[in-house]
Amino acid sequence: MKSNLVLIGMPGSGKTTVGKLLAKRLRLNFIDTDEFIEKKHNKKIKELFIYGEEYFREIEKNALEEISKEKRTVISTGGGVIKDITNINNLKNNGIIIFIDRPTELIIRDINKEDRPLVKAGRDIEILYNERYDLYNKYADIKVTNGSAIDRLLDKIILAYEERKNENISD
Repeated sequence: MKSNLVLIGMPGSGKTTVGKLLAKRLRLNFIDTDEFIEKKHNKKIKELFIYGEEYFREIEKNALEEISKEKRTVISTGGGVIKDITNINNLKNNGIIIFIDRPTELIIRDINKEDRPLVKAGRDIEILYNERYDLYNKYADIKVTNGSAIDRLLDKIILAYEERKNENISD
């Protein structure tokens, strides 16, 4: 049975906030992959990006390989995790992947650009969204939209997760 709940989506889509609340409600562990990487390397994500996106993606892939082995954990991933199929395969081994889709106008309104290396480097949110949207949809087991009240969003995710988890038991 798959015991992890994996959150994917754009930077600023609410993965970390939603993930912490889901973990609390479901009595699961919580890991934010960016925080995990920062602790492991003793550097902020933006500092790791100084060496280039490719360098960071390799660090991210290694971290996800380790994190994906956890059990009963909500995993909040970085926005670009879907760019490498190895990441998705590792996460799907023991997890149900949920795409948290959020309208770009809400992301733009709320995002702290200083903490987002690709946005700070001039990559527009709309461009990133358009580049990644099909991949988020392709790899997601479940898709939810983060545009409503947080409690309703959590209820939707939990219901879909429980249904999907039960489907996996009978497979």
